[in-house]
This record gives sequence, structure tokens and C-alpha cells, in this order.
Amino acid sequence: MGRDDVLEGTPPTDSSEPVVEHDRDRGEGELERTIGLVGGLAIGIGTMIGAGIFVFPGLAAENAGPAASLSFAIGAVVALLVALPLSELATAMPRSGGGYFFISRGLGTGPGAVIGIGLWLGLVFAAAFYLVGLGSYAGQVFAEAGIALPVDPAVPLGIAFGVALTVLSVFGTENTASLQNAIVIVLLVILTLFLSYGSLDALGVFGTESTPERFLPPGGMMPVLQTAALVFTSYLGFAQVATVAGDITNPSRNLPLAMVGSVLVVGVFYVVTIFVATSAFGSVRLGEFGETAMVEVARAFVGLPGALAIVVAGLLATFSSANASILSASRAVYAVSRDDLLPASASRLNLRYGTPHVALGLAGGPIVVLTATGQVELLAEVASVLHLVMYGLVCVALIQLRRESPEWYTPSFRCPAGYLVAGLGALASLSLIAFMQPASIGVGAAVMIAAYAWYRYYATDVALKGAF
Repeated sequence: MGRDDVLEGTPPTDSSEPVVEHDRDRGEGELERTIGLVGGLAIGIGTMIGAGIFVFPGLAAENAGPAASLSFAIGAVVALLVALPLSELATAMPRSGGGYFFISRGLGTGPGAVIGIGLWLGLVFAAAFYLVGLGSYAGQVFAEAGIALPVDPAVPLGIAFGVALTVLSVFGTENTASLQNAIVIVLLVILTLFLSYGSLDALGVFGTESTPERFLPPGGMMPVLQTAALVFTSYLGFAQVATVAGDITNPSRNLPLAMVGSVLVVGVFYVVTIFVATSAFGSVRLGEFGETAMVEVARAFVGLPGALAIVVAGLLATFSSANASILSASRAVYAVSRDDLLPASASRLNLRYGTPHVALGLAGGPIVVLTATGQVELLAEVASVLHLVMYGLVCVALIQLRRESPEWYTPSFRCPAGYLVAGLGALASLSLIAFMQPASIGVGAAVMIAAYAWYRYYATDVALKGAF
């Protein structure tokens, strides 16, 4: 396919030669910057806190016992090693597309195409994972009401929420951002109260004395690292802030604060959550509760009122995660299409609402299909594989740009010890993939191979390196 096909529908110019403007929408308008620091933190915290607290504790404790808290801490360290280089790149290139945009401008079109399409589909897998969790908590509402359903409602309800959130996003980022802010504030209040009470109980200040449990599982550090790889999906939210950089106000200040701040906040919440949960039940028992284990933890502490409060919080958290992921997935499609790696129609904006409605459809459709599989661990790990590859190359891009020091590269935030941090971030990100299940690695590899094949077929003549 040639460039004439790619450029069809672009505005005419005075020159006979086609002009490609990579930072311009196809003549239909620019994304409106409507998300401030609170909104950026809400996207980061809201996305991360949903999985780590309300979906993973039972699965993580079953695999790694109380040392699952160490698994979450390892994930936080890897995320911080990437968040700092990502913050520098984001302040130098505050555009929608996040890691894809930075890699394509720093390393070139080939790596950019693989990561851009991989980011889109990685967010699709992540959103599907969150929607299954949302469906599980929505189904728990029926269980608490004593209503027996003939089938597990997690997948059908997840699909319904996926359709509804995609439609909601078409009506403007100010709607989704405002909703995100309100959800995260309520969520943090509920969690702070619950975890404070649970921590005091676990420490023996009041309540029943918990039975000590061996910290490391029988397999030593291997299950801990495998669990860290599984739960790393919980830390994808900070990168989603960069993915919507084109919507962020005052990006030089707000992008690094939102990314680093969200990792630190949720990292503390995760470690405390595992401590409280494994104190309430043994790890084996906790694992039997599955995706809604935290409901039973709350019930053990304060009875039915606690269980109901966590059901509400779980609904809000998983709703928030899915909401942010769908928004970010659409922005990934939008950015890749603007760079002519996908057909131009994918980046068209709805003139009434200023949102990329076609991109939202390309995000929401696959998300609903994957939600229907109900494969929680596979969805989570494939999302992590695709993101970890992107994180590794983001760190490589920072090293490359610092070495080349192009004239346009003027970040307002500089990563401290940039070469060292970026090198460690790349190594840690790519190493974590080795501890995932072979099926997850295989699906992730297949996505990247398909993305590269598409690039070779469609966009080998697109030059993106340095085009900023």
C-alpha cells in the first residue's frame, strides 16, 4: 500500500508534494487539554488501585503467601525506575500516545510501530482484565442480597460495562475525568478507613490475634518474582497518564508529579493491603476467595457493613480502572493513526465533543471481545508483557536522546542519574517478563510480530525519528 492511500482525505496544500504533519489532527481540530494534576493523579491512582487491591490479593497470596507484599514492592520499584525516565520524555514531548510517541521519535518508525500497536492492544487486554474484575464485584452485589444467579455474572456484566464506558467516553474527556476524580476521592476515603482499622487489628491493638505465617513460600523467591510479574498489571496506571499527555494541562509540572506520585501512593496501599489480608486469613484460605477476597477480609473485621463497604469500593475501583484504560487505549489508536501507521480515519475527531470516536470504537470493540473470555490471569499477564517491552524501550529511548541531544529535546524535568536509572529500568522491565507464564509471553510475542508485519506492509516509508 502506498503513501497516496495513507494521505487520502488530508487538506490540500499549495505544494504539489504531499505534506505530513505528525502533530496535527487531520484538519478537524486538536484534542482539548482538560485534565489537570488532580485528574492526572486520578487516572494513575484510579487505574492502579483497582487491580492491586480488589482483584489480586487472593491470587497473589495463593501464589506467594505473605511475601506477596514483597511482590507488590518489587513491582513498585520497577514502575518507579520507568516513571522517572518517562516523566522526562513526557515533559519534552507532551503529546498523546505516551511511550509510543517517545519511542517512535527517539528510536524510529519500526520500534515505534511495534510499540504503538502493542500499546493499543496492551491497554485493550488490561481494560478487559479490569472489566472482568468489575463484573465480579457487580455480581457480588447479588450474592450479598441473597439472590442466586444461574450463571456467573462476572463476564456478562463486564461486557455490559465495557459497552457503556466506551459510549460515555465519546461525549468528552471532561466527563470521564470528572467521574474519575469523584470515584478516586471516595475510594481513597473508604480504603484509608478500612486499612487503618485492619492494620491496627493485625498488629494486635484490638481484635483477635492473628496466627503467624511463614513469610516466604516454600519455593523461596521464585514464586515471589512470578507473582510480581503477574501483579505488575496493577502498576500500568502511571504510564496511562503519559498516554493522555495531549489532554493534560501544564504538562511540564503535572506529568511528572502525576506519574511518580501515583506509583508511590498505590505502592503503599498495596503493601498494607496484603499485610492486612494475610493477617485476617491464611494465604491458602485467602486464595480460595478469588477476585473478591477483600470482601471476605472486610467481613471478618466488621461484619456485613464492612463487606458492603468493600463491595462498593471494589465496584468504584474496577470501574475507575476500566474507565481510564478505555480512554487511554483510544488515545493510543489516535496517536498511531496521526502518524500514518494506521488509516487516517482512525484519528478523526467528533466535531461536537472533540473526542476521537473512531479510535474509541477500535478500543472498545476488542475490549468487549476479550472480556468475554473471562481469563483473568492471561489478560493481566499479556497486558504486562506488552507494557514491559514498551517500558524497556522507553528507557532505551531516553539514553539515545540524551546521547544524540537533538535541538528540539528540551525537557523541563530531568531524570536524576538519568543513564543509570534508565539502564536499570530497561533491565528490570525486560527481566520481569521471564517470570511470566509461557502462554502469556507467547500471546505478547505474537502481537508484536503482527505489529511489525503491519508496519512492513503499510508504513515502511513513514519517517518518525526526530519528527517533533
